[in-house]
Amino acid sequence: MRIRLINPNTSAAMTEKMAVAARAVAAPGTLIEAVTPASGPVSIESHFDEAVAALGVAEEVRRGEAEGAEGYVLACFGDPGLLAARELARGPVVGIAEAAFHVAALIATRFSIVTTLPRTAIIAEHLLAQYGYAQHCRRVRAADIPVLDLEDSGSAAYARIVEECLRARDADGIGAIVLGCGGMADLAQAISRDIGLPVVEGVTAAVKLVEAVAGLGLGTSKFGDLAWPPAKRFTGAFAGYSA
Repeated sequence: MRIRLINPNTSAAMTEKMAVAARAVAAPGTLIEAVTPASGPVSIESHFDEAVAALGVAEEVRRGEAEGAEGYVLACFGDPGLLAARELARGPVVGIAEAAFHVAALIATRFSIVTTLPRTAIIAEHLLAQYGYAQHCRRVRAADIPVLDLEDSGSAAYARIVEECLRARDADGIGAIVLGCGGMADLAQAISRDIGLPVVEGVTAAVKLVEAVAGLGLGTSKFGDLAWPPAKRFTGAFAGYSA
């Protein structure tokens, strides 16, 4: 099958890193097409960033539908524009936060999340409540690093993430860690070795869930609120969306 992996930020290096991780777990015959929007924030660290990025996500789904994509991975832990993307898609659309929560709950009764900044920890808490996983998560922890530090091999990002994971392991009474940023897609196995706990990373989890849903012959329902958006006129900068 053909999965379009959408990095909602505009960091091409991060897109490629996530593509490598996705291809490493994809089943034989699955093609991972990793794309970066032409416009948007270079990193996503706020509600405003997510709102802007959601437009790029929608545009990449529209392109994917025209080009024959059969499923989508929305590769930002805030899952920006997820429901809008599902409105536009025939196949399954899976956000990496939702995927990571699902998988972590399958392998442990309690997990903690380690993310980048304190403000994005709050966003993750909102998603836990929205998706019904708040009771499974003991704590959302922030390593207090900017997202783009994950792209700098000379930064202390990895060490700070591991330190926070160790604190979670020793203090939270958990069975697994969820990494709370798509930019951590290449770190899960190394961190798991360093801390001795299962570590769930959302990009790879989402790829396997898209494959599973599609393998069941299922796509996004076009009844109810995920039906195709109603045709209407858009104005100004969005006139191109008019039907």
